[in-house]
Amino acid sequence: VSGVRLPRAIWMSDPFTVKGHNLNPVEIHKRKLFLWFSHLPKEEKQFGGLFSPETMHIDPLILERKDEERAGLLQSPYKTQTSSSHSLTVEQLFDPTDAWSEGRGLNVLLYGAVGTGKATIVRKLVLDWCAGNMMTRFKLLLPFTCEDLSQLTKAVSLRDLVGRKYLHLKNHPLLSGDRDHAKDVLFLFNGMEKMQLDFRIGSSELCSDPNEPLPPSVLIVNLLRKYLLPEASILMATRLSAVERIPQKYVSRYAQICGFNDPDRQRAYFTSRLLQSEEAAQNKEAQTLIELLYLNLQSESQLAAVCFLPSYCWLTCATLHFLHFTTPQAPIRTLTGIYTSFFRLNFGGEVLGTRTGTSPSSQEHQSSLMKYVVLTVGKLAFDGVMNKRTSFSDKELEQWIGGKTKTDEELHQLAVFQTDVLDFFLAPCVKSRNHSSKELCEDNEKLYVFAVPALQEYLAALYIVLGENKSALQKLTSQVSVAIGQASEDVSALMNILSKFIPLRLFAIFNLLKLFPKLYEKISTYNKGKIARTMAVEMFRTEDSHNDDVLDQVEQSLLGVHGPQPQQFDDSKSFELYPIFMGGLLQYNNRVLLQQLDCNIQSTTVVQITHALRKYLVRELSKPQPPEELMDLLVLLYEFQNPRLTVEVLSSIKNICLTNVRMTSLKCFILSSVLSCTYHLKELDLSSCLLTHNMLLMLGPAFRHAYSLNLQFNNLGPDSCILLKDLLLDPETCISSLQLCDNPLLDSGVRILLEALPQNQSLIYLSLMHTGLGNSGALELAERLPQHTGLEELNVAYNAISDEAAVALVDACREHPTIHTLHLYLNPITDEGKQSLYGRGVTGNQGNNQQVKVLASVTEGSDISGGWHPILRVIQENASSWDHKRVKQQLKVFLQDLEWGREKQTSFWKRLHFRKVQKKVQATLQRLEKDSSSKTK
Repeated sequence: VSGVRLPRAIWMSDPFTVKGHNLNPVEIHKRKLFLWFSHLPKEEKQFGGLFSPETMHIDPLILERKDEERAGLLQSPYKTQTSSSHSLTVEQLFDPTDAWSEGRGLNVLLYGAVGTGKATIVRKLVLDWCAGNMMTRFKLLLPFTCEDLSQLTKAVSLRDLVGRKYLHLKNHPLLSGDRDHAKDVLFLFNGMEKMQLDFRIGSSELCSDPNEPLPPSVLIVNLLRKYLLPEASILMATRLSAVERIPQKYVSRYAQICGFNDPDRQRAYFTSRLLQSEEAAQNKEAQTLIELLYLNLQSESQLAAVCFLPSYCWLTCATLHFLHFTTPQAPIRTLTGIYTSFFRLNFGGEVLGTRTGTSPSSQEHQSSLMKYVVLTVGKLAFDGVMNKRTSFSDKELEQWIGGKTKTDEELHQLAVFQTDVLDFFLAPCVKSRNHSSKELCEDNEKLYVFAVPALQEYLAALYIVLGENKSALQKLTSQVSVAIGQASEDVSALMNILSKFIPLRLFAIFNLLKLFPKLYEKISTYNKGKIARTMAVEMFRTEDSHNDDVLDQVEQSLLGVHGPQPQQFDDSKSFELYPIFMGGLLQYNNRVLLQQLDCNIQSTTVVQITHALRKYLVRELSKPQPPEELMDLLVLLYEFQNPRLTVEVLSSIKNICLTNVRMTSLKCFILSSVLSCTYHLKELDLSSCLLTHNMLLMLGPAFRHAYSLNLQFNNLGPDSCILLKDLLLDPETCISSLQLCDNPLLDSGVRILLEALPQNQSLIYLSLMHTGLGNSGALELAERLPQHTGLEELNVAYNAISDEAAVALVDACREHPTIHTLHLYLNPITDEGKQSLYGRGVTGNQGNNQQVKVLASVTEGSDISGGWHPILRVIQENASSWDHKRVKQQLKVFLQDLEWGREKQTSFWKRLHFRKVQKKVQATLQRLEKDSSSKTK
């Protein structure tokens, strides 16, 4: 992973021993280096932790640069490159150059922008050397972190410095300076931009003795000058902005890391992470994911324009792994957490360096690079979100980033930031239909967009949550409050003395000053309330109500949209991740990571925002919300990871309707996680959500919190009935209504489901409409019904049930103590069978006068059926997914029955009623025929 940091110091213990014999110091060194550099940060373990750095590493492109090209900025691989530079492998970095002379080691400067993979190459080089796979020409490799060396204040000799960092190498003969032993030594300095090197003779004295104590920076300068251990080779890794700090005469070779320059390298990287286990390699979904991602990269999309940076390949893999491979057994992960980890990996401990020669006291107050990013790029991102824009011109970049710099030091920091970091966040806009005409400049001016769309929303959210969007009054109030607050104790003591001597009115003025911090506290609380209100308003914007849910939008930004494209572009850009990121940033684990980046979110801020957010969310939820907006709300609550807030918000919701939301394993996990914090829902509607057997496993905890469960139109098979049976047998389940319409359960699945009836006492309504029940399943159901005493309504319509099985069902319902309605329409029941059913349903037996309402047709003999309206409503709602030919045939039978019944009527009003129902059936038939003809075109 690009941005993985090297250790500040590797403190070594006693030498390793094997069966009581000391190992060679170099072998000990290799073992300990290998153990340390093999350690993966916890962010890598989210991929399963089943691979090693060797298996996941993909070599980025390294170009040898000529002297005149060395300061050239990294360009996108899709731009035409006229450079004559040729590529190198890491092993070739130390091949002799034209300027190389016998007896002198090479000084190689390896440089690249943020995110190109400098630290990854260094780590792989060390591991390969330890394993004997690379750089075998060197007997000793000594890696140092310049951030660590820059903190050393005491003078130290080179040999003592090595012994201090690597105890087992103390006084090693290769570092003695005798003869040409040092030709077998390779020094590796990572992060050279953090060293304040001064190559002037007056500032860095000449030294060739490895035993002479000198400041670390002077030691490095003499190593580069080849005064100290001239035979040793040196590899320096640094940023673009620090290339010119080392004079050209002290550099033997310039090598620029250019990341992944083609889609094939990117595909190899994605495959190594998303298909790194045997199970994943055999998973068709994972294979399809790689193919879709590769197609998007080949199309020269906006994602392809930034994935030449390995850091963004890592972010893409982490996001896709989160979206598609989340399991209940895995540690809790959030989208906000992934982006926060992304910044910690790339900017953890990074600061904006000062100029060479800056005093040590000023270096102690270097600003955090991440904080600088928030103040500049975050401000730009926030302005874009507020104005619904995703692209920015050069003038706007100049205005928002460094537009108010004044001092020379600020100008220097701005120049370093623009060289090293700015291109990491902003990339040239790839012209496509995905950008509205409003965002295209009239004079074809070059536009820039955020490398990943969600990155703009994350930085805008961080800018707000950190409180950087303050008015002038708020900033002045804060400064005055801090000044007065620091002196509050002195003011109080002074007031107690002076109150005896000064006039009362003047004393009142001093008291007002003492109250000023309280006034600031009120203003601050009001500001936090505004943040919470912004979150709630952005969550439920009316113009975003027809968009896909945020998780689908994130996936589409990575995989692209395959298939028919919309004819018209919606000029209004939605930023629905923005409020979700705001909530996720308040979560404790994310605040801990941000604190490491010097971005502190105070606990009082979290409490104030959370308190106000609950009120605004409850107010918004009092209005009807589309399913996609409810899914976004669940994502927000999941990202927030605050059980108390979840309970208080969801207590205002009686029903959760997610119909037509494309459910994934992640969404199922989120739904179960959020509902596990709350009480029981009146209804949970998951109809037409593309649920699978594995998703049902994840949804088990959520189902236990619903009284009514709607699982219609989900293509659930017989194996799913095992899970549903276990659900009904669970004593914690309170499901009273279970709708399984249009799932191919078949008679085998229904038999499994019916095994739960004897022990379940909560079920009142059961819908098995269009589940492939058949006659055998209907007869089995008729036998099982007496074992369940609480059922009141049963729907077995559209199940190929004939007369005999239908009669058995009606008889069983008639004998049942509580069943009052049975749905049997759209079954191939004859006219004689229907007449028999109505007679049996209405007439109860002698011991039980229970009457059962049988809905088999829109007519009951020569009369209109009392259930004609619900029968037509069900057909209208579901006809689009049913067999059109069969439904049309049944509707024509209804029309024949109505026509026959109307002719039998003598009453004008009854004939009029028949005519009304006929028109409803005819309208339904015409609509169905129109849909059928449109599909065949």
